[in-house]
Amino acid sequence: MSADGADAVEMRAALVRLRRGTGLPVAFGGLMTGGPMTGGTGSVRIGELSGAVTGALRGLAIATGNGLGGKALALSRPCAVTDYPVSRHISHEYDAAVAAEGLLSVLAVPVVVRRRVRGVLYGALRTAQPLGDRTLGEAVAAARDVEQALVVRDEARALLAAVAGAGASGSVAGEVARGVAGSVAGAGGSGAGSGVGAAVGSAAWEEVREAHGALRALAPRVVDPALREELLAVCGRLASATAPPRVRDVGLTPREVDVLACVATGATNAATAERLGLRPETVKGYLRSAMRKLGAHTRLEAVVAARRAGLLP
Repeated sequence: MSADGADAVEMRAALVRLRRGTGLPVAFGGLMTGGPMTGGTGSVRIGELSGAVTGALRGLAIATGNGLGGKALALSRPCAVTDYPVSRHISHEYDAAVAAEGLLSVLAVPVVVRRRVRGVLYGALRTAQPLGDRTLGEAVAAARDVEQALVVRDEARALLAAVAGAGASGSVAGEVARGVAGSVAGAGGSGAGSGVGAAVGSAAWEEVREAHGALRALAPRVVDPALREELLAVCGRLASATAPPRVRDVGLTPREVDVLACVATGATNAATAERLGLRPETVKGYLRSAMRKLGAHTRLEAVVAARRAGLLP
């Protein structure tokens, strides 16, 4: 799935939540077409509609400062009007599209990630009546869903870019990344582990293990299946960098590997649970199961066994 496709999935889910939570019959929204921004010029293109009876709103480019949504973008906070066509608190560049859809009471909530406006969600009624705090709160919660999805995707792409960037550099970390990609000069016929391990210090390997754990923790939260598979593929390459050429199948589930990847970085059960979005009791269950399959009696033994099996770097 492309980034645009993932955006559409995230936006549609947020609009469904907005309508369900607020009871508003119409919801629509979109993300920035020119990338993140903090103010000034920029526009959001309305790409998703829910409950609309016409296509009048689809494709509208909402410029910062224009209309209700543009005001929300400029102020980086929710805005609402009770009677859109006659409101004196907004400009009226989009009146024709709003009128075609028959909307009167409208709210707009910006999608803001790390203080950068990334998009806007709207909810609307076809009658003129005030939109209360509960309605606004539910709309804000729907926008937070989109923000969280964007944060996860941004973090995932940043980690992948870091690995790729390290591979292009001449540093020790670059040697790690090139070994992960299977292209380290001098690895010879003795397997990736021996060639790379001889070139890289323990501190660099700890960085690799931290990156592996972070990628494993992020992957289940990524909506875009193509990006999720890319993350897991990088995890596999990281794990195989120090492993024997043939990975031993010990029957661990993906979640058991996720837990071990966090434990390998020194995380407690509580920290692992927070990182993976699980309950601490669930983490303990996964850890016990993994230890049993690996024939380990302690957390450290389980990590060592998983590394020998090629499941962790």
